[in-house]
Amino acid sequence: MSISASNTQKPVWYADLGDGTYRNPIIYADYSDPDVIRVGEDFYMTASSFSSTPGLPILHSKDLVNWTLIGHAIRELPEGYENVRHGDGVWAPSLRYHDGKYWIYFGAPDEGVFMTTATDPAGPWTPLHLVKEVKGWIDTCPFWDEDGQAYLVHAFAKSRCGIKSKLSICKMSPDGKSLLDEGRIVFDGTQNHETLEGPKLYKRSGYYYIFAPAGGVSTGWQTILRSRHIFGPYEDRIVLHQGDSIVNGPHQGGYVELESGESWFLHFQDREAYGRIAHLQPMNWENDWPVMGIDTNGDGIGEPVLTYRKPNVGAEHPFAVPATSDEFEDGKLGLQWQWQTNHRAEWYSLDARKSRLRLYAEPLPEGATTFYDVRSMVSQKLPAPVLTATAKLEFVPGAPHERAGLTVFGHEYRYVALESTGEGVQLLFVKGSGNKQGSSEEVAETIALPAGAGTVYLRVRIVLEAQCTFQYSLDGETYISVGDRFEAVPGHWVGAKLGLFCLRQHPSEAAGRGYADFDWFRIE
Repeated sequence: MSISASNTQKPVWYADLGDGTYRNPIIYADYSDPDVIRVGEDFYMTASSFSSTPGLPILHSKDLVNWTLIGHAIRELPEGYENVRHGDGVWAPSLRYHDGKYWIYFGAPDEGVFMTTATDPAGPWTPLHLVKEVKGWIDTCPFWDEDGQAYLVHAFAKSRCGIKSKLSICKMSPDGKSLLDEGRIVFDGTQNHETLEGPKLYKRSGYYYIFAPAGGVSTGWQTILRSRHIFGPYEDRIVLHQGDSIVNGPHQGGYVELESGESWFLHFQDREAYGRIAHLQPMNWENDWPVMGIDTNGDGIGEPVLTYRKPNVGAEHPFAVPATSDEFEDGKLGLQWQWQTNHRAEWYSLDARKSRLRLYAEPLPEGATTFYDVRSMVSQKLPAPVLTATAKLEFVPGAPHERAGLTVFGHEYRYVALESTGEGVQLLFVKGSGNKQGSSEEVAETIALPAGAGTVYLRVRIVLEAQCTFQYSLDGETYISVGDRFEAVPGHWVGAKLGLFCLRQHPSEAAGRGYADFDWFRIE
C-alpha cells in the first residue's frame, strides 16, 4: 500500500455515519474512565493513562462524535516510575474549565492527589502539583461553587486503604492547590451501589449532583446522587444500565450541556481486550433528574443507544478520528504512541535516519526475565474490533540475542521478532504471560531466514473477538503465518496494546548496541 493510499483510506472505525447520525462507540479504543467538558464551541476529553507516558491524553471535538487526539497533559509520572508498574499511576482523571484555565485532577492510588493546569488544552500543562499525599484516594473531581468555595469529591481504592463503595468530599482552597480538611463521607453505596467510584460533581438548578458508576466495570450501572446541600444527605437513582441492550456495564463518564439546550453523557464500556471504549448517550432532565439513553423495556431506566442523531451544535463538522498509522515523517512520534513507563530519550531516535523510527536494543530492567517487564516498548491502543497492523523494518543487530518486532500485549502476550544469532538473523514467535505475582514466556516457533534478509514486514491480523494471527513477509506481498492463533486479553486495567520494540535479552554482553529502523506502521 502506498503512502498516499494509507493517508486516504477510510479508518478502521468511525462513528460519524455521514447522514446526521452516529454510531456507538464513538471511539473504539481504550480511553478508560473518560471525562468531558464544553468550552464555548469546543469539547475536550481526557482519560486514565495509568503508567503509560506521555499520559493524560487530551482529545478535541466540535460535535462530540468526531474526535482528534491533540496532546497529553503530562510527559512523565512522579518519581518511582523508572520501571514498569502495570495498573498504577493515573486513575480516573477529571477535566474542568475554571477561572480561564483548564484543570485536571487525578488520584494515583499509591502517591496521592495530583493537579495540573493549562491555558491551552493542547499544552503546555504545568508540572504536576501534589495536592495531597495520601494512599488510596482515587477518582478525584474538583468543584468551585458560586460563593467562591471549592471542594473535591473522591472515591477509595480498597486495595490501598481498605475502604470501598463510599464517596467523600473535602473542602479545598480556592486556588485548587491544597485540601483544607480530611473530608467527610457523603454517601455509602455498600448496600445498593457496591463498588461506587468515579464521582463527577456538578451543580444545576440549585441541586448538587454526583454522577458515579457502581456495580463494577463490566457489569455496572450509572448512579446519580442529588442533594440541596454539598455534604448531603443525597438521594440516589440508577439512570443507565445494560437492560436488554448488548452494551454491558454502561457507566463512568461526564456530561455536557450544549448551547442548543441539549444534554449528553459520555461514558465507557468494558470490551476486554479492546479496552474501555467510549460511548455517547442522549440525556434529558425530568423533575430535576437526568434521564440517559432510551428506556426500551419500560423499567424506568435508560439503555444505551447504538445509533442516534448527532448532537445539535448548530453546524456540521469534518470527519475526524484519533490517529493510528504512522509514516514517521514528522520528526516526532505521533501522539498515538505511548511508552510503558517514564521513558528516556536514548531509547529511540527520529533523526538518526530520515523518515524512520529507530529503536535501540535496550536491555530488560535489572531483575526482569521476560518481555512482560520491558520498558522500551512503544505502543498504541487497539483502534477497532477488526484490523490489520503491519510494520516495515530493518534490523541491524550489535550483538547476539537482540530482538526487534511487533507485539500484541496484555496479561497474555505474543510477539513475532527478528533475533540475532552467531550465524545471522532468525524469526521467532514468542508467547508469554505476566501479572503482579510474576511472569513466564517461551519461544514457541523459530524460522530460519535467508542470508542477507534485510527488510522484513511483520503483521498481525485481528478479528472478533480479538483473535490475532501473526505473519511475516520478505517482499511486502506474500505473507506467511507464524505461531498459533491467539485470543488477546487485557492488561492491568487496560486493553491489549499493539507495540513495537527492540531489546537485548542478555544485558551482560559487552558487544555493540544494535537497533531496528521502522519505516512505517500502518493499520487498515
